[in-house]
Amino acid sequence: MKNLKKISFLAVVMAFVFSCANMKSNNAVTGKVDSIESGKDGYTAKITTDAKEVYFATISIVNLGGPQNYKKFKIGDVVSVKGEKWKTDDENHIKVTEIVSVK
Repeated sequence: MKNLKKISFLAVVMAFVFSCANMKSNNAVTGKVDSIESGKDGYTAKITTDAKEVYFATISIVNLGGPQNYKKFKIGDVVSVKGEKWKTDDENHIKVTEIVSVK
């Protein structure tokens, strides 16, 4: 009986952990760079998708895993990035962990 309680408790804890882990999505964003704002450790690019969604993409050397993966976007570039997405009240954000393409 004690083992059943332990297993049930473990199952509930694991379900909670997995549901929290899925609250932030890890997807790609593709669109045109409309503006760039420099920051201390990188920059934030405003990206508008074909569906007219606007994302504020935070790009830094640290989040990309080193200077070999870092690229500086230009206004007008069409880019595809991957990372951790989240939404505030009225803004979409993505912390970029991979730059897939820049055209």
